[in-house]
Amino acid sequence: MTFPELHHNHSKCTADLLSRAEHTCERRGSRLTAQRRDVLGCVARSHSAVGAYDIIERMAEQGTRPAPITVYRALEFLLAHGLVHKIESRNAFVACSHAHEGQPAAMLICEACGTVAELDAPEIFAGLKSAAGARGFAEQRTMIEVTGLCSACAEAS
Repeated sequence: MTFPELHHNHSKCTADLLSRAEHTCERRGSRLTAQRRDVLGCVARSHSAVGAYDIIERMAEQGTRPAPITVYRALEFLLAHGLVHKIESRNAFVACSHAHEGQPAAMLICEACGTVAELDAPEIFAGLKSAAGARGFAEQRTMIEVTGLCSACAEAS
């Protein structure tokens, strides 16, 4: 995926993600409940990472304010199914932009606008896994966060 343009039509991204979520859950025999779908939709509103309490505020704009535990449980489900990623450095979540079930993810995070993009880099992850294994370490989850400036923000500065 290329770094998303700041003002692109985001509705296609969201529709694609929700469709992929339905298929993923169906294939795994899981339920994408209305609550989980709503949480995913709130995360998918943009390519920026969003915290749980921001999700609660977004959901309250559309109707009833959910309890924090409800949102956290939905996020756990979405993480487990590879539909969102947790940006550890920000304690926030971003929608997964492509299907790579169970594969590690690298996130490019713009420090200026907050946009996040996934980077496909299987060779980097294979190298990390090999190096870790050579040291007797068995990885369980790999997430790489790279911060910098997207081209739009770099040009503006």
